[in-house]
Amino acid sequence: MSYFKRYRIFFLLLLIIGVYSCASIGQPDGGEFDEVPPKFVKSSPAPFTVNFKGKKITIEFDENVKIEKASEKVIVSPPQLEMPEIKAVGKNITVELQDTIKANTTYNIDFADAIVDNNEGNPLGNFALTFSTGSTVDSMEVSGTVLNAKNLEPIKGILVGLHSDLADSAFVKKSFERVGRTDGRGHFTVRGVAPGKYRIYALMDGNQNSLYDSKSEMMAFGDSLIIPSMMSSERQDTLWKDSVHIDTIKTVKYTRFLPDNIILKAFRAENDRQFFVKSQRDKENHFILQFSAKADTLPALKGLNFDERDAFIIEKTNRNDSICYWIKDSLLCNQDTLEMKMDYLYSDSLGNLVPKCDTLLLVNKFNKEQREKFAKVAKEEKEKERKKKSKKGEEYVEPTAFLKMNAEIPQTFDLGKNIVFSFEEPVSKIDTAAVHLKVKQDTIWKDEPFLIMEDSIVPRRYNLLAEWLPEKEYEFTMDSLAITGLYGLKTDKYTQKFKIKKLEDYGTLYLNIVGADNNAIVEMLDNKEEVVSSVRIGKNGAADFYFLKPETKYYIRLFNDRNNNGIWDPGNFEKGIQAEEVYYFPKSWQMKANFEFNESWDINATSFDRQKLNEIKKQKPDEAKKIRDRNKERARKLAK
Repeated sequence: MSYFKRYRIFFLLLLIIGVYSCASIGQPDGGEFDEVPPKFVKSSPAPFTVNFKGKKITIEFDENVKIEKASEKVIVSPPQLEMPEIKAVGKNITVELQDTIKANTTYNIDFADAIVDNNEGNPLGNFALTFSTGSTVDSMEVSGTVLNAKNLEPIKGILVGLHSDLADSAFVKKSFERVGRTDGRGHFTVRGVAPGKYRIYALMDGNQNSLYDSKSEMMAFGDSLIIPSMMSSERQDTLWKDSVHIDTIKTVKYTRFLPDNIILKAFRAENDRQFFVKSQRDKENHFILQFSAKADTLPALKGLNFDERDAFIIEKTNRNDSICYWIKDSLLCNQDTLEMKMDYLYSDSLGNLVPKCDTLLLVNKFNKEQREKFAKVAKEEKEKERKKKSKKGEEYVEPTAFLKMNAEIPQTFDLGKNIVFSFEEPVSKIDTAAVHLKVKQDTIWKDEPFLIMEDSIVPRRYNLLAEWLPEKEYEFTMDSLAITGLYGLKTDKYTQKFKIKKLEDYGTLYLNIVGADNNAIVEMLDNKEEVVSSVRIGKNGAADFYFLKPETKYYIRLFNDRNNNGIWDPGNFEKGIQAEEVYYFPKSWQMKANFEFNESWDINATSFDRQKLNEIKKQKPDEAKKIRDRNKERARKLAK
């Protein structure tokens, strides 16, 4: 090989190595990212156009755009019975209204943050287009927050509307005149409002007709008239050098629209239309009747193929809308079909309660043939076990069937708690002489007085109440045959020892409450908003909570129990009754052992929308759409 050829090969190898080395340093990153949101260029009609007669609206931007979640975010006011057709093509967004255009009306198309650029998703921000089919454009606004009346949760996506017709009937007969929709904070703004007086409502509009026509729809109504106004005001705007350092703070003049602090508390009305829902015989020894709403009386049953007199033990809810009938007679339990006549009250087309009679056929879950098959299998299993024992020379003793009992008695027992025991079937008899509670005094076990009470809420559950002494050891004993069930089974012997915790193991919270009704109920909540304990407020506004566990975070909720029934009640729009008022103490307590908290609480000191702490809210605010600061990240990568 010649010198020239060898040199050329060596040169080529150097060149390849050089190119590879350069390539391994880094790849071109494609240049800077687009961090500029789309800019409005023009629209047809132009903003604040008057006397517009068309149905198609076109909006042009300086770059290609797209619409995100149009059906959820874009709202047209006045409301449209038929959803407008909204499209994004290239740099244009078109909105084609499907409803008949109203004369002399201001239209507002609010896009919220739905418009983003096509490549990077940079949001335009709160963008709206306003025009009028008449000679003037209405430009006032009203705003506020919608909360769930029961727990002060912000409600997202609920419609908020105005009626200039001040009659209550407008809400159920007419569509809203102006509308807005709440965001993730429950906040709303209704735009394009003319001067005047209005009623304001919120509606989770399931059938999208802007009418309150079903009690299944969550709704809210304002107690006072809304009178829109505006005023000149000032605010402080902060300009930032970067994410940490402030550049300047400027005072900016702007037009403030009032009212801007409306609070609406929404509820789902209690259904008062009474009708029979269904019957269910899921077990041979009982059946359940379900009704649509609470009732003052129970249905009257007449057996057609059995004698209904003294045939049942009845378990019912406090609303009488779900009723369980336990069949006493085992022969009746085994009957394939129970045929009966049921007389009850139901709501007619006018909502009046009128008598009605139905015939019910309650079929046993398993027919006679199936039940006999089950009994045969059980008998064969028993015989198989008997033969197995016999081969081993052992005597077969048939196991005794006992009434099943579930007892809640932890070995370390909390002060302020009760012993709880429950059963799978109704109890016919409790022999209290066969139930014992002893406390250990020094080395001697002594009888301790107690009281057994049937639970007023949960069927077949009983509470044993006693005056527990801190740090003492107790023994709960139930002799065999102490409790007899409906079908003759009796409990087995049961013994459980347990020790009461120290008084120093707990914290205490003393509350002095201002502004609540005399019959208010105060609830202690955990971080999942489960009720730990509740008390009625004292005459002097006191509400005290004892035996609170250390290292546990607690919260306080209060509701004014106006009808004194012990539970929170929703409102009634037809009667003009708001839901019972609920308040949250805007503070939590990390409880400490052997520590007392003393707190004063004016329930009206903080507005409703700021009372509930974010840490226990289920509805979190929507994450604000931001321009993605990707060029800073790119610069950091290139600098490495």
